[in-house]
Formats: sequence, C-alpha cells, structure tokens
Amino acid sequence: MDTIFFILSKVVQFCIEPLNWVLIFVLMALLFLSLRKSHLCKRFLVLALVDLALVGWLPASEVFLRALENAVPKIELSKLSENDIGGMIILGGAIDGGEIAVDRGEISIYSSAERVTKAFELIRKSPNVAFIFSGYSGRINPKGVSEADAFKRLIQEQGLSEQNAHYEKQSRNTYENVLYVRPMMEEFGLKSDAGQQKPWLLITSASHMYRSTKIFQKQGLYVIPVPVDYQTANSLQWTMFDLVDGAHNWNILIHEIVGLFAYWITGKI
Repeated sequence: MDTIFFILSKVVQFCIEPLNWVLIFVLMALLFLSLRKSHLCKRFLVLALVDLALVGWLPASEVFLRALENAVPKIELSKLSENDIGGMIILGGAIDGGEIAVDRGEISIYSSAERVTKAFELIRKSPNVAFIFSGYSGRINPKGVSEADAFKRLIQEQGLSEQNAHYEKQSRNTYENVLYVRPMMEEFGLKSDAGQQKPWLLITSASHMYRSTKIFQKQGLYVIPVPVDYQTANSLQWTMFDLVDGAHNWNILIHEIVGLFAYWITGKI
C-alpha cells in the first residue's frame, strides 16, 4: 500500500503542475488545427499563453510559497546549548546519489543544498551531538547509491567526525523518514534527568518544514525546526518574470500541496 501511495503521489503531482499543461494545450491546439477547427485551436493556444504567464510571473507562485515557508518560524539556535537537544535530523532531498555518483565518482547536490551545508555547520559546532541523515531516494525507480550513503561520503570528504553519525537509508518520502528515524531517535538521543526524550533539531527546506513537523507531531515526537533553503523574500517581486524560477517555485509548491493533502486524507498528519 505504501508503494502504491508513493507512486500515486508522483503521478498526481506531474498531472497538476501548471507547466506540464502547456504541452497539453499546444497538442490540443495542433489536433484542432488538423481538424480545421481554427476557433478551438486559438482557444487552446490562448490557454497555453495564459499558463506560461501564470508560471513565469513570479508573484503568482511566490505569494503561496512564501506563506508555506513562513508557516513554521525560525528558532534562534544561538539560544540553545548541546544539553538542550537530543540530536539532529537531516532529511534527504538535496543529494543526488544514484548513477551519477557511481559513474562520475562525485556527489551532486541539488538547489536545496542548504540542507547539507547547514548540517555541516551544526555538526562542526556540536561534534558530540548525535545526528541522523534520513533518505534513500525520492525516485520511483532508484539506481546507484542511496542519499544516506552519498551524505556519508560527503561527511568523510569534509573531515567531519562520524563518532555520532547514524544513517537511515530506507525511506522514500517524508512519512517513511519519520517512521524509520523514530526508533533511532529513541536509541541514540539524549534524555533528560527524568528519562524523557529531548527534542531533536530538524533540518529541511522551509517549504517542507510544515509537513515534516506535522508528521513528527502525529508520531508523538517533538522536534525543533531548523528551516533552510528559502525560495522567497519578505516582499514579492511584482515586476519579475522568469519561467525557470517560476516553474521551480510551482514544482515545490505543488509537491507540498499534494503531500499535505495525501497525508491528511490517509491520517498521517
């Protein structure tokens, strides 16, 4: 059932992303052009242009993405000490393990590289705190090394201590991240004098933080959010038109909307 859920979420996301509809509208326009129905051809071409305008005009996506990124506020990490936290969790989604790492011998990092760089920063500052990197692959048909193995290699290349390093390399989505990390948190995390689990720092993209924290809460786990990888500023770029950035924003936004709805409907949040 989890595999079906995983595949279905990917299909739904692909089907509702605005940029993908441009191709559909153009194909429909060509179809009606071949059928000599010029009025319908023109309508679908107009829809394609409107779709492109919606994708490229950045405020259209930023207004929603900014609200999602602001849903979980930042915590002042400087006010926390090592004794205040049970450990650190770094969620996958920024590293391309797969065939590239095998064929090229190098680990590639996606645009959400801040998940990795923030983790490096905190591991350097708190080498005695346990950390867990969680992630196998978000692809339907993964190949090559897992994200967790790729992160382990990056840790070694950076010369960081692996004394308190732990890796979870089964999860394919956020729910599985939490599911597989939970027993590791209980085993490796620091506890209070009363024997209670101390909260763990959670490092992931700001747009992904709301869904992530909700899943942890559903499992009865308290985490301290460390949002990174912000894609929006405090003000909207009203005059900006960029198809690449717009498509990227919509991809993130649709991914989170589909994830939130799917997890809500299945009782995972």
